[in-house]
This record gives sequence, structure tokens and C-alpha cells, in this order.
Amino acid sequence: MTKFRDCGGALALATLLATPHAGLAQDNGVTVGMALAYSGWMQAYDGEAGNMAELWVEQKNAAGGLLGEQIELIRGDTKTDRVVGAKVGEDLVSQGSDLLVVSCDLDYGSPAALAAASAEIVNVFICAAEPRVVPAIGPYSFTSNTAGQLDGVTMAAWGSKEKSFSKGYVLLDETIEYNKAACAGYDWQMAQQGSEIVGRDSFKGVDPVISSQITRLAEAIRNDAVDHVMFCSTMPGAGSALRQIRAAGIDIPILSLATLDGTYWLDSVPGLKDFYIPVQAMTTGDDPRAEINQLTAAYESRFGQRPSTIWAYPIYAWLDLWAQAVEKVGTTDAEAVVAEMNTYAEVPTVLGPRSFSPMIHIQTNVPLLITEFRDGKQSMVGEWRIDQPIPDNVLFRTKN
Repeated sequence: MTKFRDCGGALALATLLATPHAGLAQDNGVTVGMALAYSGWMQAYDGEAGNMAELWVEQKNAAGGLLGEQIELIRGDTKTDRVVGAKVGEDLVSQGSDLLVVSCDLDYGSPAALAAASAEIVNVFICAAEPRVVPAIGPYSFTSNTAGQLDGVTMAAWGSKEKSFSKGYVLLDETIEYNKAACAGYDWQMAQQGSEIVGRDSFKGVDPVISSQITRLAEAIRNDAVDHVMFCSTMPGAGSALRQIRAAGIDIPILSLATLDGTYWLDSVPGLKDFYIPVQAMTTGDDPRAEINQLTAAYESRFGQRPSTIWAYPIYAWLDLWAQAVEKVGTTDAEAVVAEMNTYAEVPTVLGPRSFSPMIHIQTNVPLLITEFRDGKQSMVGEWRIDQPIPDNVLFRTKN
């Protein structure tokens, strides 16, 4: 059963999934709480991922549930507000959540995650790309996603080996931490492989004009033979910046991040080509793995359309891992479940192998699909897995 809790005070009727009656979280069995943004700007990230989590619960219940019981799903709207998020988290914990799923972003998901952590409940950020969840929240906190640094490392390595790129120029959108993490990964990999970063510049995603940055980039291309740009940005600022870059006649290849997955934004950059990003899966139904295509079809059947971006998928794979641990230890107790999950190394999932360790509750080395944008479409052009681990100082962005 899914219940929707309006933490402004009203308890709304919910959609029935698995059990025939409404009420508080069941005393027996397993309860999954979801403290997500069902309104506000974070809904763009939490919405489809939340749908995917609901699909997982439905499928799991249809297959018999967990620990021999049906899973109950309860949810509350954080309204893209940190204060509300804390209240929602506390409310769902008080209703008996055995697992709390929280918003994609570390800043906006943390208040609810901390409520779960204080009650010693496993919590997972639904798609955050931040490796620092354990230091920030505690040992029972995870994120279902890959680290932002992996995007940058992957694109630097792929560009060098597959495209013979050797001279890069970094353009960093400083709006969010994800962008900074990805560029940090790129910087590290470029040094590892002996490639040169000729120059770097920054902007804010809200900046309407980046003409000064474009002038400096053009000079570096002309004077120093820059052969590609590493563009660490996200929407909405990314579309405007890319349009200005291409309009200025700068047509060298651009490497970027999974934040720009999907074609929904391409109208803002007409004719975009030679633009590459890494993703964990193709949402278009033509992923090279049949399991992903089956999952995409199931999502479309349930919700009326395919996921628009990759951000919907990671939580499904993570929930499979969590359920596997719960079944193995025979309880949802956080200490026992996390101890089991911390032993995971290259465990198969629908998205590929997954691993954890006591301090790394995020994926830092998994195969990614390289995609190219051309003619208004996003197409897979290869797969890449980095050949060495990303060091902790790069993941946690410390000096040593």
C-alpha cells in the first residue's frame, strides 16, 4: 500500500498497491518510507526516481514481498524545502519506516536522512552523486547513484583512448557541487594519463551571458591547440551556455556529464553535435541489456511514458541490493543489513556490478555508456570502465 502524507497537516488518501486497507505503518512486515519532493523544483529529479521505487515495491510484492511479508510504502512531500524535509523524515520514521528513501540532492535530502540516522534506520539518497554521504549523515546512509567524479574520470579516459584528445579546456558551472566533483575527477584523470589542461574558466548557471568566458576559450583554441572542452554544468544554465559557445563558432568536441542526459533540452541548442556524456543506461528502449529495456517497458506500462533521464534507474538497482541483504540476514535491522552490504563487491544488478565499503556507499567504478548528441538524438557510441580506482582525496575532495 502507498500512503501519501501531507506534512502540512492533512493526511491524503493514497493509491492502493498491495494491501486492501489504509492505516498507519504495519507492525509486522517491512515498511519503506519515501521523503521526496513531490512539488517544487526538486520534483524534476525525485519524481521519476520515486515512481521507479514504487514500481520496485509493486514488483517485489507481486513476487511475494520481503521476509515473507508484503512491503508497505508510505511517502511524504518535502516540497523542496529543507525544514519541511526534516519534519517529513521525522514523521515517516515515527510511522515505522524500516528504510527511508530521501531526495536526490545531498543538501535537500540530508534533513530527512538525519532523522533516519538518529533512529538508526538505513537511509538512501534516491539519486545523489555525492560520495560524502557517510561522513555527512552516518554509517547507515547510502546513495543509489554513481559518484560525480566518475563522470569526469570516464570522459577524460575515453576521450584520450577513443578520440586521441590530449589538450583540454575546463568550463565549470559553479552552481552545484555535482559539477565541481565531476571536474575534479576530470582533472585527476588528465594528470594520470599525461594529458594537458590548457586553461579553465567558470560561470554561474544563472548567468545570462558568458561572452567573456567564450572569448578566453576561443583564444586558447587558437593559440594552444585545445582539442576538446570539458563542460561541467547542468540545466537550466547548460543550454544557454552551450548555445552561446556554438553560436560563437566554437565547434570542437565537448565532453560533459550525466546531468545532461535526455533530449528534452535540445531545443535550446539547435543542431548540437560533437557533444558526449556518460550514462548508466539508455532510456530509449535500445539499451544493449535486455533487462534494462524490460524495466523501461514496465515503467512505461505503469506510468504512461518512459523515464526522461537516467536518474530514475539507480534506485531500482539499489533496492535490489538492500532486499538481498535483508533476506540474507533475516531482518531490516540497520546494523546487520549495512554490515552485509559493506561486503558487496561486484554484485550483479540490472545496472551492472555494484560494490560498497564502510566509507564508500556510492558507486565509484562501474561501466558507463558513452552517448553522443547529433541530429536531435542521443545515441550510444561505446561503453567505458575506468582501469584504476579513484583515490579517496579526489572522491572527498580533500588536499591529501
